[in-house]
Amino acid sequence: MTPQMTLSPKAWGALILLALIWGASFLSIRIALDEIGPLTVVAHRTFWAMLALWLVVAVKRLPVPRSLSVWGAFLVMGLLNNVIPFGLMAWGQLHIETGLTSILNAATAVFGVITAAIFFADERLSLRKIIGVTLGFAGVATAIGLENLRSFDLRSLAQIAVLAGTVSYALAGVWGRKTLSGLTPQVAAAGMLTGSTLVTLPLALLVEGPIRMDLQPLTLVAIVYYSVIATGGAYLLYYYVLSRAGSGNLMLVTLLGAPFAIVLGAVVLGEALNPNAYAGFALLALGLAVLDGRLWAALQNVFVPRQTD
Repeated sequence: MTPQMTLSPKAWGALILLALIWGASFLSIRIALDEIGPLTVVAHRTFWAMLALWLVVAVKRLPVPRSLSVWGAFLVMGLLNNVIPFGLMAWGQLHIETGLTSILNAATAVFGVITAAIFFADERLSLRKIIGVTLGFAGVATAIGLENLRSFDLRSLAQIAVLAGTVSYALAGVWGRKTLSGLTPQVAAAGMLTGSTLVTLPLALLVEGPIRMDLQPLTLVAIVYYSVIATGGAYLLYYYVLSRAGSGNLMLVTLLGAPFAIVLGAVVLGEALNPNAYAGFALLALGLAVLDGRLWAALQNVFVPRQTD
């Protein structure tokens, strides 16, 4: 098991800030959905974030790849990490609460473990990972509600759409590791968002019509927030946290982000989640804690006596 990095107060602050930014993005997207369609929401998200990140690349004078194979990889990464999950989750938020969307989004780490085990020989499923994944799936099933698993209405379909988005995120992680590992984070993110925008803009135009800017001020603020801050800026903060906290600790972001989304949804939108959503979140959190490894190591230290000379 790879040892986890110890979090400094500064790293904790950055981690919590990233969780807050991403948690609040669910609210801003839901606000924008009151006036524009889900595909237009995604087109705004990828386009403005793309411009922001290319500006960063230009200021830093980072080298831009010219290989067609790399730009093809950007396009696939954009589909897997932006177009598909952003679109599915935005549509899902039309029919389920923002808090529940954020809880289901936390399953990304669970599917990430499974896809990594399928595609990479060094990521095989251990007993710890199997237990963590099982707890994660139990949490997802509980959050959705066992009674909803027996029906197939619009609400259950929306929850499935959000979960399908988390699977796409997991596949994006595999694709990124295979094809984009040699690039600087800023260029990789900007290239990915460029590939996304090449798909989202014409798709939104075709399905939902011309993209308007004569929107309500609150909608425009929401668009600026979830595109420039919660996508472009958050990608930069993500890599900052990664360098100081490690990939294992980044798993905490999806957990920490959910409570922010739940509280904001309750305060701003008056949402009230079913108790089973909180129970599911607790199970999912336990599963991610097991996957993280530190809880597992602590339990082993308690129940497995150390051998002494």
